[in-house]
Amino acid sequence: MIKIAISGNIASGKSTVENLLKQKGYKVFDTDTITHDLLEKYNSDIIKLFEKDNISENGFISRKKLGLVVFSDNEKKQILENFLHPKILDEINKVFENNNSEKYIFISVPLLFEAGWQGKFDKILFIEADYDIRLKRLMSRSNLTEEEAKTRINSQQSQEEKIKKSDFIICNNGDTDNLQISINKFIILLEEHGEKRCLRI
Repeated sequence: MIKIAISGNIASGKSTVENLLKQKGYKVFDTDTITHDLLEKYNSDIIKLFEKDNISENGFISRKKLGLVVFSDNEKKQILENFLHPKILDEINKVFENNNSEKYIFISVPLLFEAGWQGKFDKILFIEADYDIRLKRLMSRSNLTEEEAKTRINSQQSQEEKIKKSDFIICNNGDTDNLQISINKFIILLEEHGEKRCLRI
């Protein structure tokens, strides 16, 4: 089994890449989905962690309120990550255990490098997109102001640093048709790829 991480900064188009790979019959898992499940499972514990910040609505975590708190305060972001990351990593390991007969397993991990998990994977596929494009996408999809969107984007490590640590890089500034062509090329290169890194597609 070859373990492949799909990563990329916020609003780069990772979800679209996931869907295209699923359409090709690959097993693809998303740590965002895992995180959402954990937020529900540990709802009361996380509310207590941030009881002074009023992140709940009707007794349940408001993801938007939680996001505004942690993306504007690195200390509080660290508190949330210290609570969630070990649990997310446990779930990733379960995915590997439960799918060890597959040739390839793809797991989308947006905070792969921030969490220091790159060593858990055999290959890293990084999805990049220009800052302005990501900003527009994020404002549109999450109904955020420009300032809120910039705060989230700027909370992550730069794309340039992550690209240096990745095996494959796909630029996603265009439409889905162009992205599909890049995915097709990626699959071919994945079969042929040796020890090279930073291979742009």
